[in-house]
Amino acid sequence: MAKFLDRFEAIVRAAVDFSDVSERDQPADVQAAVSEQQLHPFDKRNIHPRLPKKVRTFFDDGHYAESTFEAFKYLDKVVQGLAGSNKSGEKLMMDVFSESSPTLKLTPLNTQSEQDEQRGFKFLFSGGVIAIRNPRGHEVDQMDDVDTCLDHLAFVSLLIRRLEQAGYK
Repeated sequence: MAKFLDRFEAIVRAAVDFSDVSERDQPADVQAAVSEQQLHPFDKRNIHPRLPKKVRTFFDDGHYAESTFEAFKYLDKVVQGLAGSNKSGEKLMMDVFSESSPTLKLTPLNTQSEQDEQRGFKFLFSGGVIAIRNPRGHEVDQMDDVDTCLDHLAFVSLLIRRLEQAGYK
């Protein structure tokens, strides 16, 4: 009897491919659930599309720490290029986002609030490379889970988008 049920289940699952019930004939909640399941985690979390392809390849292959590391290396290169600097990491971020004489201005710096925002982002950029990128670049066998990686990639995406909002492409 079990063999019969296994064969029956296989036939039913295969028959779905020949069904004339289309996705649009499904109730809205079913369509939404199917659509949500089909989205890549990068799309669900709105990960920046300009991140290099290997960030997603590493992610899809389960190499989460490597995916994070590549995303932060990319951020470093973007900031270097925009600033015309050969510095890297913490020194680069602290220098180019300095609120007193920034190479890259994220705000007009006219008010105390704008100066505070510039200063805050200086520390966010710098902190990201110190606390997130560096351990993945210097430690052996650094392991991340999928959610940690997605959080890191969302953070990099936030920083890239802040540059874009300030007019840097």
